[in-house]
Amino acid sequence: MLDIADNSGVKSALCIKVLGKGSARGKFTRPKASVGDIVCVAIKKSLPTCQLDDKKVHKCVIIRTKAPIKRSDGSYVRFDSNAAVMIDADGNPIGTRIFGAVARELREKNYMKIISLAGEVV
Repeated sequence: MLDIADNSGVKSALCIKVLGKGSARGKFTRPKASVGDIVCVAIKKSLPTCQLDDKKVHKCVIIRTKAPIKRSDGSYVRFDSNAAVMIDADGNPIGTRIFGAVARELREKNYMKIISLAGEVV
């Protein structure tokens, strides 16, 4: 389950598939999403004014994870909740505001629009 941290009208969503990650041949290993990965989600809770369809599959970018992220300087960063931002087909965020902090790793994955909308980059 993911909290949606923008003002698109969606409050929570269920991750269905992590795009671009597979499993090893002959083994069942569930792919894990980290910060900056694109996932397919089903909308579970939304506002009545939300313009996205609840019955369709949408795409999100992960901006915060509970699992610690190791950085190149040896430090770790982790957040209180798993959060994502809804994106359109071009990779641009649907909402115009992003709530809470976002991880610095999004800059390496070229999500500059999400970083510019965020209030704080950790």
